[in-house]
Amino acid sequence: MATLLLPQPLPDLSSSSSPRSLPRRSPNRLLPLAAARRSRRRPRSSGPLTVRSALTESDPPPSIGSNSSGPLLLRELAESFDLPSDYFAQLPRDLRLDLNDAAFDLSNGPVVDECGEELGDILLNWSKSWEQADTLTSRTLASKLPLLESSLTDNAKSALGKRLLSAGRRFQSMGQYGQGELAKIAKIMIATGKHLAATQVSAATVEEPKKDARTFKFGELQVEVTSDKANIGAAIGFAFGILSWQLAQGVQSIPESSLQYANDNALLLAKSLRGALLAMGYSSAILSTVASFGLLVLARQLKSENK
Repeated sequence: MATLLLPQPLPDLSSSSSPRSLPRRSPNRLLPLAAARRSRRRPRSSGPLTVRSALTESDPPPSIGSNSSGPLLLRELAESFDLPSDYFAQLPRDLRLDLNDAAFDLSNGPVVDECGEELGDILLNWSKSWEQADTLTSRTLASKLPLLESSLTDNAKSALGKRLLSAGRRFQSMGQYGQGELAKIAKIMIATGKHLAATQVSAATVEEPKKDARTFKFGELQVEVTSDKANIGAAIGFAFGILSWQLAQGVQSIPESSLQYANDNALLLAKSLRGALLAMGYSSAILSTVASFGLLVLARQLKSENK
């Protein structure tokens, strides 16, 4: 007997979807899954974190001349004047006036005495090239500054720094021109000037002032007095004093009665001349003696000063 197969009724979905019918996962099974998800996410977050730490720990770029030494600053200054051959000649009139003012500040005053002969000549010719708008000469002279840095004294470095600082402010007043060449020159020149001007001048390098030589002036004639010359002058004065004294004694020893005169007027004239000769002889002897004594004292003083 054949059997008829009827379709079985579908299960009740409402009853199966209830929370009670779902199988519960144990906590031990959920922990490995969460750890795996966290392990997968870690490589993704490591990249941005590394970049952020690198950005925060990186130092800002140093400014021009912040920690640079003297030769490096002078080399940068020389390179900043590597301009086209007609650069200064093409500047406007107002900028040319500022360039002349910078030249005046660079070489004003006793530049040779403060900076030395070699550096002083370079600064004088350098300022003259600015006044004449000679860019090639300015470039050549600027390239000589780094070569002289090792031979400069502290006084010369300090004086050079002050002059560069003053001239750099003149370039700074020119503002932006062209591709900013003048502003770059001003920035490097001011940085170099501040660095060199801060050089401490030691007491050992300060030159002692020269002692003024003592001179005797006779009109336009000037004679320098030394200890040897003072001794020689004292000896000559003493000899002249003795001679004057002997002449005065000889005139005084002649009796008036031994002389014969034509009349009384001639007698009066002879007596007045005799008195004048005696006064001149004795006064010359006394003055020569005093002058000799003064020259001896001066010779001893000059000799002690030279020691």
